[in-house]
Amino acid sequence: MKNHFEELINSAYQKLVEQKIIPADLKIPIKIDRTRNKDHGDFSANAALIFSKPAGLKPRELAEKLVNAMPASEHVEKLEIAGPGFINVFLKKGTQQQIIVSILEQTEKFGLSNLGQGKKIHIEYVSANPTGPLHVGHGRGAAYGASLANVLKAVGYEVHREYYVNDAGRQMDILATSVWLRYLKLCGIEFKFPNNGYRGDYIFDIAASLHREYKDKFVFTVDEIFKDVYQDEVEDSESGDKEKHIDGLINNAKTLLTPDHYKLVFKQGLNEILNNIRQDLKEFGVEYDDWFSERSLTRSGEVDKALEELKQSNYLYEKNGTLWFKSSKLGDEKDRVVVRDNGLKTYLASDIAYHRHKIQQKYDHVINIWGADHHGYIPRVKAALQALNLDPNILSVLLVQFAILYRDGKKASMSTRSGEFVSLRELRQEVGNDAARFFYVLRKSEQHMDFDLDLAKEQSKNNPVYYIQYAHARVCSVIKKLSERQLEHDLELGQNNLDLLDLEYEKSIMQKLAAFPDTIEKAALGREPHQIAYYLRELANEFHSYYNAKDVTKILDEKSIAKRNARLNLSLAVKQVIKNGLSLLGVSAPESM
Repeated sequence: MKNHFEELINSAYQKLVEQKIIPADLKIPIKIDRTRNKDHGDFSANAALIFSKPAGLKPRELAEKLVNAMPASEHVEKLEIAGPGFINVFLKKGTQQQIIVSILEQTEKFGLSNLGQGKKIHIEYVSANPTGPLHVGHGRGAAYGASLANVLKAVGYEVHREYYVNDAGRQMDILATSVWLRYLKLCGIEFKFPNNGYRGDYIFDIAASLHREYKDKFVFTVDEIFKDVYQDEVEDSESGDKEKHIDGLINNAKTLLTPDHYKLVFKQGLNEILNNIRQDLKEFGVEYDDWFSERSLTRSGEVDKALEELKQSNYLYEKNGTLWFKSSKLGDEKDRVVVRDNGLKTYLASDIAYHRHKIQQKYDHVINIWGADHHGYIPRVKAALQALNLDPNILSVLLVQFAILYRDGKKASMSTRSGEFVSLRELRQEVGNDAARFFYVLRKSEQHMDFDLDLAKEQSKNNPVYYIQYAHARVCSVIKKLSERQLEHDLELGQNNLDLLDLEYEKSIMQKLAAFPDTIEKAALGREPHQIAYYLRELANEFHSYYNAKDVTKILDEKSIAKRNARLNLSLAVKQVIKNGLSLLGVSAPESM
């Protein structure tokens, strides 16, 4: 119906253009919304307000001309002009009920649209460094990214989902060295493990795998391991240098181990952690079209090509043996290092090459979902794209605040270096996939989130995901009880008698059902899957209120066969929309609870 009203408005607009009342080719979008107050009709348009200035008319005066110019419609009861010039449309009785017909005919396809048809979107999310298991903070990015990808696909975009594997650089060397040092401990070599190494139990597990397969093959003495290593790494000491200490150990690991042996240790750490991440995400209902390796950029020469282009464009300069990118000239707060004085390329160099690669694949839009702590990284990446003569506006970076998990009123630490973190796997085991996926997307991604474990496990209307799933299960229960009462559901009879659904409860539910396609489109355009979560909670509340109302005859107690079947159709429509909405959020729709 919203599209139908848009057609009526456009027809009136064209007629006024022909009459030279409104200028032609105005690029001003018309906003048509569902009304919240039934006294204001079913839809409201702001066309007169936005066209009044170009037309040189008062909004209400132009609204009258638009209304008079609109063609007749079998679906419209009347049009009213309200407030400063809004046009409110009231649908004819029976039109609203047709939404039930559409839902039961389209089933799982109801809510889909062609809004983004013909356009390609690349969306990258999670992309946590493979230096440890995913924690609850990563889980929020996973749930948000996967849900947004589903929503974008639902409105017609061709969506490519990607995980960028940061399998190169210093952090991976710290991981490999940490695994080797833990392996040496298992071999009986005694020394103080570096404060700046990765110290979680998972490092012991990887080292144990290495030891089981290779025994003492990679063992060296303490003197060899710590030869020429800077020793002062006192916490919070002005003279201490933890980074210099771990860098010395990395250097010795690469020197003592042969290149093949170092690569073996490196791969042992990378592969075990990456396989763990893959498994976690798959079990969480989060899958990808591609796992893109950072190291592939170096092997293919993409990093060198990107730096050469920046050099040719005069955006690189050398200072004290270090190569710098002139990002400050393009909106960044300062210039950035891309190649260190030791010849090693920085993470930024790889990231520039990666974004260059993505945009060159001719996507209409590229979306990155990053943790909020990466907000300062956005200007330098945008600057790099501009310096490479690529449109930085193609890239959108959506920030996700880490979720703060509370258990027994205490906040949990999530440091992958110290090993003291709550893993995504632990969270899923405690509250279940459905609660985790839903709670993660219940708030705007950029808002801080306190994850209430007690609420997530509570089976009551206070727990939104339980309350929504219970509405779906409740309809399933009603259908199951039909046979127990020796009753039948006649779908066609119900469709032919939808005009019997004249209670305010029923009208309100139908109006909410009709808003589902609009909600999906708004969620897609705003990159806000939480709008669907809110919508489902409101729909479930409408249905539960209807079902529990004392002044409404229970569905199966209704004596009128025609009305009972109409109400069953309404209930099945609610069930279908809840299932469709939960599916977009990666949440199941159980038939019993």
